[in-house]
Amino acid sequence: MKKALQAISFWHLIPAAAYGLFYLLWFDYLEEMPQREYIMLGNSLDASIPFLEVFVVPYLSWFFFMLFWGILLNFTDRDAYDRMITMCMIGMTLFLIVSTVVPTALDLRPHYIGRYNVFTRMCRSLWTIDTPTNVWPSIHVFNTAAITVSVLRSRFFENANLMHRAFIVIWAALIILSTVFIKQHSLLDVLAGGILAVVATLIVWDLNYVARFRRWDAFVARRLAARAKKRTVL
Repeated sequence: MKKALQAISFWHLIPAAAYGLFYLLWFDYLEEMPQREYIMLGNSLDASIPFLEVFVVPYLSWFFFMLFWGILLNFTDRDAYDRMITMCMIGMTLFLIVSTVVPTALDLRPHYIGRYNVFTRMCRSLWTIDTPTNVWPSIHVFNTAAITVSVLRSRFFENANLMHRAFIVIWAALIILSTVFIKQHSLLDVLAGGILAVVATLIVWDLNYVARFRRWDAFVARRLAARAKKRTVL
């Protein structure tokens, strides 16, 4: 029974993975589209924020942040996981629609850094892969906030001590700060991502609109049961 539940939990990750592939394909299409007229974001306040290349580390840790907490919640608190995935889908889908209809761009990256170290090399490598277009709202900020809210509200974290809670909050804060310190986003992008996260929290956690993927789970359960029955017969 325990193995069956673990198997279902594993397969419960598939809808999120499928959406992730859908998101990446649409985002790649936006990035590769012929040159369009972009709405340029960024102002003097953004320009006054110093470039701190060391923040490329928390910026890149965002990918592990999503993967780690997503898998952890899936196996420890299915309800919180479903809410987190629903929030991420809401924000990421809205981002894709906005980027398709109203493309945005930034011109904040320094043309001359004046120093050469492992972090500046990492930044330059990142900039060659990630263009300064389609930046509003910041998905780095939105997903970080959505995941943090979901983890802190989960049953897994209900008995967590202050140190554990501080750990995820500080990690999330460093990721959000990194978006402006390595010139990946403007303050408007960060603000929009934060506001969107608040709205998504109200929709999913307070109004209780959640994608549960029940049909997928039922399909997986039937397939696993049929496989187990087949093994028994053999």
